[in-house]
Amino acid sequence: MTTNVEPRPPFPPYTRETAIRKVRMAEDAWNTREPERVALAYTPDSRWRNRAEFIEGHAEIVRFLRRKWARELDYRLIKELWAWEDARIAVRFAYEWHDDSGSWFRSYGNENWEFDEHGLMRRRHASINDLPIRPEERKYHWPLGRRPDDHPGLSDLGL
Repeated sequence: MTTNVEPRPPFPPYTRETAIRKVRMAEDAWNTREPERVALAYTPDSRWRNRAEFIEGHAEIVRFLRRKWARELDYRLIKELWAWEDARIAVRFAYEWHDDSGSWFRSYGNENWEFDEHGLMRRRHASINDLPIRPEERKYHWPLGRRPDDHPGLSDLGL
């Protein structure tokens, strides 16, 4: 049930082009590391499974993202379209981050998304694995924030 929330075009049913645009919009929002801004892309009653954690609604999403980005420092994310159909999009992603001791990680994952008619995500299922990396193995070197348009994507980086 979506109430008092701004629509988020593009709307389903998705084409390849609109699905790619939706994926990039999600990547851009997550790279802000602003929980309140990110939460606006989801229905007020959105349901998530993130790893082994189950989350429901904007307030829980915001709390989750605050915890996440307090732990995952200098977070940089790239998402890539995997598949789409009607109101569903599947993505693969990888992000790099370090903990408070300076240890670096690359986290790989897949997400399945389902959208309502207003372009808001009502379901998000994420499976994620963390790989420790050495600082010299990092591939994401843009300034914090949006990935530059000329920065390679996952496939270009061999990820």
